[in-house]
Parts: sequence; C-alpha cells; structure tokens
Amino acid sequence: MLDVRRSLDEAELVRRTAAGDRRAFDELYRRTSPWLLARLRRRCADDDLVADVMQETYLAVWRAAGSFSGAAVSGSAVGWLWTIAAHRLVDAFRRRARVDDMPVVQLAETVAPAAEDEVLAGQVGHELEQALTELPPEARQVLRAMVLDGLSVRETSLLLGVPENTVKSRARRARIALREALS
Repeated sequence: MLDVRRSLDEAELVRRTAAGDRRAFDELYRRTSPWLLARLRRRCADDDLVADVMQETYLAVWRAAGSFSGAAVSGSAVGWLWTIAAHRLVDAFRRRARVDDMPVVQLAETVAPAAEDEVLAGQVGHELEQALTELPPEARQVLRAMVLDGLSVRETSLLLGVPENTVKSRARRARIALREALS
C-alpha cells in the first residue's frame, strides 16, 4: 500500500506530527536527519555531542510541533527544524564550557606554524572577514548556507524560504563582490 506521507512536504509532516501522527514524524526524520546531521557535524567534531543534539532536536520537534504553523513562523519547516537544532547545539557548547574549566595544554609534539604563515593567514582572514561584513545580510546568509554548510541551491532555497533563482543570483553577486574586495 502506497504511503501518502512520502508525497507531503515537510511543513505538512510537522503539522501531522503535531496531531500525534507517528508515521509523519518518522517520515520527517527520514527526510531531514541526514541533512541535519551533516550540518551539525560541520559545526562540531564531537560525534557524541552531535548525536545528543540530534536526539534533543527531534524530541523537541515531537513536543513542539504544534507551535509550528507556516503562517506564524517565518520561513520553512526545514528552517524551523534547523533553528531548534542550532539552539540545542549552542546549549550543548555552553554546558560543555561550564564543565570543561580545565585549561587546554598543548602537546610537546605539536609543530608550531612558521611566523610568516601565521601573519599571512591572519591578514587574509581579516581581509575576508571585512569583505564578508560588507555584503548585504541576505548574501551572507546564502554564502553561509552554500559554502560553510555545503547545502545545495534547493536546500538553501528551502532553508531561507526564497526561490532557487534568487539563491543563485544572490550567490553570484556575493562571489563577485568578494572577488573584487579581495583582489
């Protein structure tokens, strides 16, 4: 028997989850967890912490699905899900910072980079940081999603709630502006 849930969009799956539909929640998890896991791993190298954040995120989605409504929340269901995950990750980092008050000790085997490399990296990093701050906020959002998070145009479109062609044009304009600022 064909499952209708596979043809529903994420927003409808969230609404059905709010009504207690376990299969809708399972389908939402199936669709979004690989993407969410990859995005969290780009921000945190600790697999155990990422697993905890994933669990907390989907538990929060199950409990708070009723608070999502397409008109009341700006953006998409995927954006809403990412917001929950991002907040959970920040909370986990804060908890870890409170627990890990011990200073980090560098190992003797660590090779320090050459002074010239550090200066060059700092200069390029500062120039890039400055160029990024001069971009319009919507262009920074697109670059962050596509470059830092590695999302496709479609995924970025869903995340930001804008058409795919808008994502493409914002990304192109941002890259041109960065290229000009850094040359």
